[in-house]
Amino acid sequence: MLRLSGVTVVRGGAPILDEVDWRVREGERWVVLGPNGAGKTTMLQVAGAQLHPTRGTAEILGETLGAVDVFELRPRIGLASAALASRLPADERVRDVVLTASYAVVGRWREAYDPVDETRAQALLSAMGAAHLVDRRFGTLSEGERKRVQIARALMSDPELMLLDEPAAGLDLGGREELVRRLAALAADPGAPALVLVTHHVEEVPPGFTHAVLLRGGRVVTAGPVDEVLTAEPLSDAFGLRLRVDHADGRWSARAAG
Repeated sequence: MLRLSGVTVVRGGAPILDEVDWRVREGERWVVLGPNGAGKTTMLQVAGAQLHPTRGTAEILGETLGAVDVFELRPRIGLASAALASRLPADERVRDVVLTASYAVVGRWREAYDPVDETRAQALLSAMGAAHLVDRRFGTLSEGERKRVQIARALMSDPELMLLDEPAAGLDLGGREELVRRLAALAADPGAPALVLVTHHVEEVPPGFTHAVLLRGGRVVTAGPVDEVLTAEPLSDAFGLRLRVDHADGRWSARAAG
């Protein structure tokens, strides 16, 4: 589904990503963790065909960036991010926020949608616990409601790969736990696309995620099965702080050790 080989992204003469190798296979659910400035969002932008690497090769859904029309590739990728959310019109009805993903546009204009599109949008909102919001204006929603609507939108085009950039950022405890519960259900669905979730916090990793990659300073610290990666030693290396990590009931927590 995704293969980054020696991917480097340079900005202002400094590498934001530095020789990154990473592979996501069909059916896998990945979490990307690391401190601020580690390169997580930049890596997701490359994975989402939003940014070309300065050096190296990015293969996405069997296509190579630089040798494919990204406007044909991007509709095959579901994306939920703060950058995209900022482009969604505040006065747009929630139904249309989700529907317009069918055309990979923001803001409904004169597009015609089939009844099957309307039905799918409603079903996705229901799956995210947001069916009751269908006629609300996007700008009137709480932060938690907006995040769930954005994920429904990201699923609208039936993507093969889905990228979630810090979906729990800015949520209170209740909003975070509701979102984690919905993402766990998505991860457990065998028909769901390959998933990649970026976060700063192990507490936001939903049950059912299979793999993790840790970044620090634009480089991969380690990557592999989630039970091997989300442990004290690699997380301490990634965050530059000695950590104690606990795992119970499918959830992780971390705090400074000693």
